[in-house]
Amino acid sequence: MPKILIVDDEAKIRAVVKEYAAFEGYDVVEAADGMEAVEKVRQNPDFDCVILDIMMPKLDGYSACKEIKKIKNIPVIMLSARGEEYDKLFGFEVGIDDYVVKPFSPKELMARIKVVIKRSTREDAEDIITYKGLVINFAARDVIIDGKRAQMTPKEYDILFFLAKNMNIAMSREKLLEEVWGFDFYGDDRTVDTHIKMLRNSLGPYRDLIVTLRGMGYKFDNIK
Repeated sequence: MPKILIVDDEAKIRAVVKEYAAFEGYDVVEAADGMEAVEKVRQNPDFDCVILDIMMPKLDGYSACKEIKKIKNIPVIMLSARGEEYDKLFGFEVGIDDYVVKPFSPKELMARIKVVIKRSTREDAEDIITYKGLVINFAARDVIIDGKRAQMTPKEYDILFFLAKNMNIAMSREKLLEEVWGFDFYGDDRTVDTHIKMLRNSLGPYRDLIVTLRGMGYKFDNIK
């Protein structure tokens, strides 16, 4: 059973997140401030994800994240009432894995928890995905198709690796733009569609592993 730590000085927010997380089958531990969170991780670092508010007494979320990452590289999702780009970028600089702006949808938060846990587990467990004649080697940044090295653009590699690391998880076009192109990209959804088309052409007989989700985005099909 995955174990998560919910850190927020507002008891009502902890209660809501805990209720949804318990329903999803997570073992939930609570902390009311950053110092308590760091101490809980220090005592028992086997958490699979930490949900961390920014504005807290004693120790803020940014500082708590830094200390937690020193103990163990646990995925951290930051909660904040501030949605400015600066706050998000600073969060990623200190090591967070995702950023959720308050007020938030508990269901969306559960989906994001699932994504970061799966991503972390997969990165720890394997650097290579194989399916029939397709080999995706993340560490070497190689893609082998039926014994031959694929010739892809850097952005095709980025999209494929991101989708494959989040296998069978639906990714919106907006999420792909944010994660693959970055916050400084000012294009539109058609940019994603164009690159997906190119990626499918490069994958040849394995093109159907990139599944279109009508009206939403794409996912890398579950080949396990």
